Amino acid sequence: MTYSGEVTPGGPPAVRELDHLTITKVSVGPMDNNAYLLRCGSTGEQVLIDAANEAPRLLELIGDAELAAVVTTHQHMDHWVGLEEVVAKTGARALVHADDADGLPIEAQTLTEGDVVPVGDCALEVIHLRGHTPGSVALLYRDPGGVPHLFTGDSLFPGGVGNTDRDPQRFAALVDDVEHKLFDQLPDDTWFYPGHGRDSTLGTERPHLAEWRARGW
Repeated sequence: MTYSGEVTPGGPPAVRELDHLTITKVSVGPMDNNAYLLRCGSTGEQVLIDAANEAPRLLELIGDAELAAVVTTHQHMDHWVGLEEVVAKTGARALVHADDADGLPIEAQTLTEGDVVPVGDCALEVIHLRGHTPGSVALLYRDPGGVPHLFTGDSLFPGGVGNTDRDPQRFAALVDDVEHKLFDQLPDDTWFYPGHGRDSTLGTERPHLAEWRARGW
């Protein structure tokens, strides 16, 4: 089945098979959060992006294979409700950007710009995006045989950047980081996976950057 990225709370996951990495996307309630389980094809090692909620469901998805780490994209509660239980049951490391670490319910190892999170033989590059929260991150997988894959948390969605509560300084920081660190650095065929809702590509969204700046959200 062709991957579409369409998932609904309580519905089946969407699975994308790359040459070296499998991406499983699932929506958990009650706020329709996306969680992403990444599995290395050669080693079987796994990393979870956002243990948002429904820990038993996430644990079933993880199965018996090793879960090396859970990366929390930012400190908002709807992205970590399941974190404590998933970490306790799997022994995985909890990872979060240093500027958001105090917002998590458990102690976590801290990340910073440019760090690499291994997924077996694959790697996720940490990109710090200020504005939605102080320590929001995106995670970039550069597929050696295909397009880049970018996990954006709540910093970038189809149709705009994440919520900055109409704060002009926060909005400016976020839209600047998104434009300069993502759109200026990555090609149009980069596929991105947000913290809620459907996926998109940078090429689809690129024509609207000026519109986003002008509207201020």
